[in-house]
Amino acid sequence: MTFRQLIKGSFFHFSDLKGAKDTPFWKAIIYLLVLSVLLAIPSVFQAIDVLKEIKADSLKIVERIPDFTISDGEIKAADNDADGFIYQTNSIIFTFDPDGSRSEKDVKNDLVGNYFSIGLLKKEAILALPDYGGISTSVLGDNVLKFSYNQQPFKGLTSQKLKSAIQNVNLPGWLPILMLVAGIYPTLISLAVTIVFISFAAWIFARMRLKSVGFLDCFKTIIFCAAIPTVLSMIILFFQPQFDYSLLITIISMFIFFTASRGFPNVKLPGA
Repeated sequence: MTFRQLIKGSFFHFSDLKGAKDTPFWKAIIYLLVLSVLLAIPSVFQAIDVLKEIKADSLKIVERIPDFTISDGEIKAADNDADGFIYQTNSIIFTFDPDGSRSEKDVKNDLVGNYFSIGLLKKEAILALPDYGGISTSVLGDNVLKFSYNQQPFKGLTSQKLKSAIQNVNLPGWLPILMLVAGIYPTLISLAVTIVFISFAAWIFARMRLKSVGFLDCFKTIIFCAAIPTVLSMIILFFQPQFDYSLLITIISMFIFFTASRGFPNVKLPGA
């Protein structure tokens, strides 16, 4: 059975998937990679929506920031009577404090949930990131980043330059591709682990039905059986980003495997 026939069978003719056990292992892995790409697509759209929301929120914030300049390593409001403030949007908690009344710790403590906490303090800029289960800390060393006003891009920064920079920010065309590539690895690992566990269950089931197949045969077959639940999971993830697709893939893949396994050769019993 050809690879194309197996792909068609994974969506329309489940009984044809009995031939998946004979397909080359590398082709099965390619199909697993394709399924991983499908599962990663919703996260790309969600990430782009988040970035667009952050830009929109940033534009709201800069409209509230009074005129300021940075000189001698400190931020100074053009109007000496201008007060600092804290402003919260859908994605950002922002602090403007030219008077030095707030500290790095205060900005970090503002961090709640998936918000970004940003502070333009008297002598430095602070960016506190959601830690996402330790990811920010492991990648960046700390989820709180400090920037000196004596270094670029803050050296010589003014309120007008900041507003202009944010207004001119556009997402590069290659960013979605980069996000997809970055998202494939964790998705591939998660899906592969799920497939392995399903394959163990499928192998035990096949042996109980006296089918002459090995674990690797079941593993390749389950990859093709997972096509429909993977597509369904992808659709659900567009609407429920926190959806745990492993159970859905397990149940539907096993159901499809029951149909496909009927075509497996039986074990030859002694004396038969």
